[in-house]
Amino acid sequence: MPIPANAGRAPRSNRARRTIAALLLGTTVLTGPFLFAAPQAATAAESVLTQAPPASFADLAAKVSPAVVNVSTTQQAKAERGNPRMPAFPPGSPFEEFFRQFQDQFGQEEGPEAEPRGKVGSLGSGFIIDTAGHVVTNNHVIDGADEIKVTLQDGTELPATLVGRDAKTDIALLKVKSDTPLPALEWGDSDAARVGDWIMAVGNPFGLGGTVTSGIISARGRDIHSGPYDDYLQLDAAINRGNSGGPTFTMDGRVIGINTAIYSPNGGSVGIGFAIPSNIAKQVVAQLKESGQVARGWLGVKIQEISPEIAESVGLSQPKGALVAEVTPDSPAAKAGVRQGDVILAYGGKPVNTLRDLTRRVADTKAGDSVDMTVVRKGKETTLTAHIAPLPGEQRVAAAEEGGPAADSAVETVKGLKLAPLDGAARSRLGLGEGVKGVVVTSVSPQAGDLAVRPGDVIVKVGDHAVTSPAEVTRSLHEAEKDGRKAVLLLVNRGGNESFVPLKLGKA
Repeated sequence: MPIPANAGRAPRSNRARRTIAALLLGTTVLTGPFLFAAPQAATAAESVLTQAPPASFADLAAKVSPAVVNVSTTQQAKAERGNPRMPAFPPGSPFEEFFRQFQDQFGQEEGPEAEPRGKVGSLGSGFIIDTAGHVVTNNHVIDGADEIKVTLQDGTELPATLVGRDAKTDIALLKVKSDTPLPALEWGDSDAARVGDWIMAVGNPFGLGGTVTSGIISARGRDIHSGPYDDYLQLDAAINRGNSGGPTFTMDGRVIGINTAIYSPNGGSVGIGFAIPSNIAKQVVAQLKESGQVARGWLGVKIQEISPEIAESVGLSQPKGALVAEVTPDSPAAKAGVRQGDVILAYGGKPVNTLRDLTRRVADTKAGDSVDMTVVRKGKETTLTAHIAPLPGEQRVAAAEEGGPAADSAVETVKGLKLAPLDGAARSRLGLGEGVKGVVVTSVSPQAGDLAVRPGDVIVKVGDHAVTSPAEVTRSLHEAEKDGRKAVLLLVNRGGNESFVPLKLGKA
């Protein structure tokens, strides 16, 4: 998970400093992708291979930098033990004293028993998107702020008000008033960006002010586990603390991303930065500008990734789609007829290859809209229509599935799994309520190989069959083998959460 790093805040534990961590940044300066123009006499591939890098980024920097701003905040200090905001520098490094002075400027004590002395500050970056004075930055840059101030390239300081923010995508929209016209930037098309395109970033690393760095797009669609809507551009331009909220530009001067996080073993740039794609950001910003909040659609399912083993178990030729692990009662999915164990392959006419495909498309759907979904159930495709509802304030938990009474309480071993009834003692030990029915896995044989099932799991279903005794599990597995199946899906309850795991057949 990314670690907040406003105003150069370092990770809060030595462990985090020793391990490679994704750090939320602040202001950032990145270079936009360079679109090569192929000569008529050469193929597109040949033209890319023969193009030289740009001779200079000076014209681009001069064009866009006036609309990039520094964002500073102040808030009431909280007593903290130690100095978690001091990054790790080599002993005697001149940057150590520089950073200490930077912290002192905003009222942060150094000692191991530091006490607050009024207000502390945080620094980040942002950029102006219209002449009305709307400024885009990261939510973590202004989170908890009592006062927000924007500093323009010429040094002009303007008080800023918060228009709205969205924690799920880490985007915030500010508003400033100016007596003079403000420069503004335009959004680019992040979907058109390719790996290897040139980019340029501009930001406020370590409070140094407008700083320009350049690089290329290293990867697309990165998931850094910071939230359900992760879909970052990975960049190799230098991004550091203070770059958060700053823009990444294409070579034509359009904003293609918002710099948000870095992957680093030491808190500094190692050439792995992450930016929110512009096509996601501009939709969120448009809603914040209109209503101050973001309204997302809600389907009402818990989903999981399709592994090759799961794909084989449900009869798919490729591991793609989203497996429905739970359906929330009375949700749009439940009303549409979606069932536990269904695989959603398409949503709104677009393929669902990964979980994020479905998560993002549902979130982008307006409440009240009807959407067709392609679902695979028992090897057959069917089309279901869901009427999307607004996302509830709190995530609803699907009810545990009811099962029949235990038919056999004998302990059995099958496929390397030692099984026992889910009795009162087992419920108490596992922390499960009376609503959970199934069979407990008490141990897994080392000879069984690398199984996804673990001791303590409760097997709720074998394929489509609900089970309440070890004998029922054994019968269901033998029936699947007689049908010639190479694998079967088990619905297991692990710590109160249900999910599907594949079990290969054919071996005792």
